[in-house]
Amino acid sequence: MLHPVTKKQNNSRMCFVCGLANEHSLKASFYETESGELVAKIKPTELHQSYPGRMHGGIAAAILDETIGRAIAIGKDGQVWGVTVELNTKYRKPIPLDQDLWIVGRVTKDGSRFFEGSGEIVLENGDVAVSAVGRYLKVPIDKITDSAMDERDWFLHRHAEDPETIEVPGR
Repeated sequence: MLHPVTKKQNNSRMCFVCGLANEHSLKASFYETESGELVAKIKPTELHQSYPGRMHGGIAAAILDETIGRAIAIGKDGQVWGVTVELNTKYRKPIPLDQDLWIVGRVTKDGSRFFEGSGEIVLENGDVAVSAVGRYLKVPIDKITDSAMDERDWFLHRHAEDPETIEVPGR
């Protein structure tokens, strides 16, 4: 099923998940969809390896954490972010390197100060490799760090390959 994209979220300069200037980053781009989910597509390399040919489980948790934490910004101005309070992951299948992966996240419960969300890493064949549920504190993005974030650190990066629709295998 095709999921129409309604908005692309910002990237950062040095983040391990979405940083475009970090040579070890996953360089994930995040897309808000009409279904109220956030979807990223990545292709891990040997820089993200644990066992030979497999992505490290901690990196899987990091991309899920970022995706779920960003989901609170869907349909909003993007100025509120999720700071992780708790993240529980379930590892179901090994994650291969050098293959496309889709990461999907959503908000499942939205309170005044906290929200809860869930997400999955989906393999090319449609199998869910890792799932996660988390609880997050809502924090204005300008209050998350002691350093000022400006357009060098946090920016919208348009790319010719940005999709108008996203198809997640098996969904």
